[in-house]
Amino acid sequence: MRGEWRQNPGGKEFLAVLALAAFFNAEPTPGARAGGSAGRPDPGDPAAGYGFCYCPGSHKRSRAFRYCRPDSERDEDEEERDEQQPLLHAPARKKLRSTSEYIYQTLFLNGENSDIKICALGEEWRLHKIYLCQSAYFSSMFSGSWKESSVNIIELEIPDQNIDVEALQVAFGSLYRDDVLIKPSRVVAILAAARMLQLDGLIKQCGKTMKETITVKTVCGYYTSAGTCGLDSVKKNCLKWLLNNLMTHQNVKLFKELSINVMKQLIGSSNLFVMQMEMDVYTALKMWMFLQLVPSWNGSLEQLLTETDVWFSKQRKDFEGMTFLETEQGKPFVSVFRHLRLQYIISDLAFARIIEQDAIVPSEWLSSVYKQQWFAMLRAEQDSEVGPQEIDKEELKGNSMRCGRKLAKAGEYCWRWTGFNFGFDLLVTYTDRCISFKRNTLNQPCSRSVSLRCRRSVAFKLRLASFDSSGKLICSRTTGYQILTLKKDQKQVVMNLDSRFLTFPLYICCNFLYISPEKRTENNRHPENPEN
Repeated sequence: MRGEWRQNPGGKEFLAVLALAAFFNAEPTPGARAGGSAGRPDPGDPAAGYGFCYCPGSHKRSRAFRYCRPDSERDEDEEERDEQQPLLHAPARKKLRSTSEYIYQTLFLNGENSDIKICALGEEWRLHKIYLCQSAYFSSMFSGSWKESSVNIIELEIPDQNIDVEALQVAFGSLYRDDVLIKPSRVVAILAAARMLQLDGLIKQCGKTMKETITVKTVCGYYTSAGTCGLDSVKKNCLKWLLNNLMTHQNVKLFKELSINVMKQLIGSSNLFVMQMEMDVYTALKMWMFLQLVPSWNGSLEQLLTETDVWFSKQRKDFEGMTFLETEQGKPFVSVFRHLRLQYIISDLAFARIIEQDAIVPSEWLSSVYKQQWFAMLRAEQDSEVGPQEIDKEELKGNSMRCGRKLAKAGEYCWRWTGFNFGFDLLVTYTDRCISFKRNTLNQPCSRSVSLRCRRSVAFKLRLASFDSSGKLICSRTTGYQILTLKKDQKQVVMNLDSRFLTFPLYICCNFLYISPEKRTENNRHPENPEN
């Protein structure tokens, strides 16, 4: 008879008795053979189905005994247990109550064996000094000569208005458990509480949560809180989000919340993801300033520009010959508007007329820019100017033309950005997952003057990006700063794209410098700005 070696799950003691009895020629069961031999029971013996088998081992002096059943006698339940045998060694999936959970429930929530009571904001917590000492705030309080070191009740003063009872509950509770679930809507309040109580671990966890949940609703609050708590990496991520989304996904609520200091950083950055032209940056600033001055206004983004123009039109009647930025209302915004690159606004006739009519920017600013651009045009026409010959990153960051375009869906696109570009008519095409620049001279009609020089150069940086619904960057590509020299009507591919990473809509942003910076000497510096 052939049998499988199985161990009876519930009969370890019985197996031991059987084995010993067989070894000493005992007769433990009615079906055992005479003489106590460890042989197999007769098939007709009633013990055959519940006997034991002898299996010779590989060692000469050893014998192995296992409780078994004959194959012919195995029932369906036995076969099912055989199939499930590997599962017996799998880790149990039932989650046991951990020590951390027990501590949190018993000591923190129930307050058992409490030796200190903390009172704040009309609530009280029965806590334990040994746990509170994980906080540098309480550790110094209990270990020094402070009066609180010897009392059992402490009244906490809450200096930060962001801190509420729920935030304190989370902060105190974090001392009694391994991890804390922080909701984005609560992270600012919890961070404020963690900062007050000097809970470094909770502060870091708040920072991590903030980085992962930056949206139009949270970015301004996160930026302010991160600055207060010294979370520089969070501030940096918030600024990056704003640079990518301020112009690409304009939002009334965001315009209301952006401070003058933050807006100044955004407008002054060469990494601002501009859509269309510099004129659109000016328009966004105008709407933002209106919302800062009239925060009670509630309307849609589509209505905002019209309402802004109407409001400033009414204000001009009281200017008495001054532009708005020269008035008391407008002076706080001067530092932001200073970062506009006005030379790329007045290069288009329609834009120049609008900015003059708005009477927001001081006329002295515009006069200076008109003069600067006039000299640049003369250099391009009369001074053998062919464009930048080397990369000047500081010049590109501070004075390059900023422009962009949204590609809503896959297809073929061809466009140019308007304005006078010193005779360089640049056509941009997107086709077959390639972005190309072409210097148009004679092939296609152009309403502007075109340079006929054999070669022209342009300094540029092209960036491409796509975003998810929350404004988070999905993918991005950049060419970095480059110099491109083109002959008449020459076309050059500047970026090849991998279809696997293409997610529409695509946003394209470019920085251009069509003319090299003027080499200034002591004799030709502008008297109105000797630092230039």
